[in-house]
Parts: sequence; C-alpha cells; structure tokens
Amino acid sequence: MKILIDAMGGDNAPLEIIKGAIEAHEAYDEEIILIGDENAISNVAVKNDLSLAGIKTVNATSVVTMEDDALCVMRNKRDSSMSVGLRMLAKGEVDAFVSAGNTGALITGAALIVKRISGIDRPAIATVLPLESPVLLMDSGANLTVNFDNISQFAFMGAKYMEKIYGIDRPRVGLLNNGTEYNKGNELQVNAYQVLSETGLNFVGNIESKAVPFGVCDVLVCDGFTGNIFLKSVEGMGKYMMGILKDLLTTNIATQLSTLTMKEKLRELKRRFDASEHGGAPILGVSKPVIKAHGSSDANAIKNAIRQAIGFVKTGINQDIANFAVDYAEKKLIAEADKIYETNQ
Repeated sequence: MKILIDAMGGDNAPLEIIKGAIEAHEAYDEEIILIGDENAISNVAVKNDLSLAGIKTVNATSVVTMEDDALCVMRNKRDSSMSVGLRMLAKGEVDAFVSAGNTGALITGAALIVKRISGIDRPAIATVLPLESPVLLMDSGANLTVNFDNISQFAFMGAKYMEKIYGIDRPRVGLLNNGTEYNKGNELQVNAYQVLSETGLNFVGNIESKAVPFGVCDVLVCDGFTGNIFLKSVEGMGKYMMGILKDLLTTNIATQLSTLTMKEKLRELKRRFDASEHGGAPILGVSKPVIKAHGSSDANAIKNAIRQAIGFVKTGINQDIANFAVDYAEKKLIAEADKIYETNQ
C-alpha cells in the first residue's frame, strides 16, 4: 500500500510532517511517500538529524498556503504539493493522500480532481470528536449550506465509517439540533428528521449539543457551518478545562505532591481528549481516500493520520458508500415517481 503525504501543508510543515512520516514508516508496514519541495525536505531532514531512509519523495515546486482560495489547486497552483498529490491519487499511483493544508483547497481538489463517488452529492469531513466515547461529526466544515438529502447521505456514510473503523454494530445516528422534539429547528432540521426516520439507519433523533459528550450517539450529523463551530467549541473547552485542571494541581506543594500519585491517570486523561490521537478526518464521499489532518498537526497527529489512511484503504468503505449511493438514487426515483402518480390521480 502506498500512502502519500503532503509535506508542505500545515502550520508546522515540513518538519513535523517529515517526523510524522518517519514515525509512521517505522510503525506501519506500508510504503510512505512525501510530496513537496525535495530540496526543502532534504535540508530540513539534515538540519534536524532525521533519516529519510526507506521513505520516497516526489518533487512539487509550489505550496498551497492557508490564504489561497479554494480553486487554486485547479488554476494557478497546479504544480503544488496538494494538487500534484491529488492527481497522483486520481491516477491510482498511490492508495491514499494525507494533507494538513488548506481545507477549502483540499475539499475542492478532492471533489474535482479525485472526483465524488457517483450518486453522492456532497463530500463531507468526518471528524472524530475527542470524547471518552468516539463520536463522528458529519459534516465538520466542508459544506456551509446543505439540504436534507445531503444530511441523509452524511448519516449513512458516517454510520458505515463507524461500523468499519470502530467495529460498532448499527451505529446510533443523531441530528444536531437545539432541542430533542421532532419538530425542533428550522426547515432543514425538521425535514432531515423525517428523512432520517425513514432511512433504516439506527436513528436516535435530535441531539442537543450539551448531550453529545455523554455517549448518546455514535454519529452526529449537521451542516458544515454548524459542525465546524461545534467542533471548535469542543476543542477549545477541552483545552480550557485541561488548563484549569493543571492550575489546580500545581497550586502549592501539597497539590503538586498529590499530582505525582495521579501522574499516569492524568496522562491517560490528556491522551483521551487529545485530538491528535485521532490524527485526521477522512473526506467521505470522494472516490479514493483523502485524509485532512489538522492544520496545527504535530508529528504524532501526522503519524495517526497515516494510520487512519491505512485503515480506510483496508476496510474498503468506499465500496459500501458506492453501493448505498446506487440504492439511495433508486429509492429517490421511485419516491418521485410515486409522488407524480399520486398528483395525477
């Protein structure tokens, strides 16, 4: 299996990307390839005494920055590490692509270069929330506006991901809303509730944001605008609470001594809520595996994003999603035909 990593994408590129790729090469028995400015990659590796033995590199002469517009991968930065990497994936030269770069550009490139799975209207970012029990957020930022059909597709793709990757039988799907009643929310939420109730998925109804950390669902669906705000609120609150806890445990000598007795438990608590342990977020609905790592990813996050990419390829989730898309399209056509028939009677 060949996993391609964008060495130039992200706030900590290329150093942390290189370090993560090296760690993944040592941990996983798969071919790891870095794409980017080969001179920059080599110079950074030498300067930091890092060995690239066993890791291939592919040269790409430009970089997609965080300030670039989403269509740059199709226009003025076709020679960038992101654009070239996505084209390599589309051609089948590699099995998966990982990038911590510009989210908008990666989503656009994934949809237009790698292409959507036939029948899937909108690819979505699937982010595992850093909670005690894994909860997959669909969509966490790819689509600012959606319709209830999009929400339904997000739900199925998310459920299939949690089933395949986390081994959850019939994952519970919840709809993020401002109340639990079936008629809560605006027109999108009300219609989405009705559609999700008829999909055959294990739909558990509307979920208020305050309930999410308590394991009420395995997949949480919403539009990307709401999802992104919710995700960043969870991440921010997690960091805030860990900071408060650290202050409390280092107040004086007595609390510092007590902290020593809880050292392993505290380390486990920090790891449990650390988003880097999940590595990255797959872009579901794209015909081949594309993993979006967090822009601030360190080496550990990149290593875990690569692990995620490997798992994605091995499970064959995309074939299940493709099969769903065909069935969903057929059911939709039948429903529309029935509606037309009833109207004409």
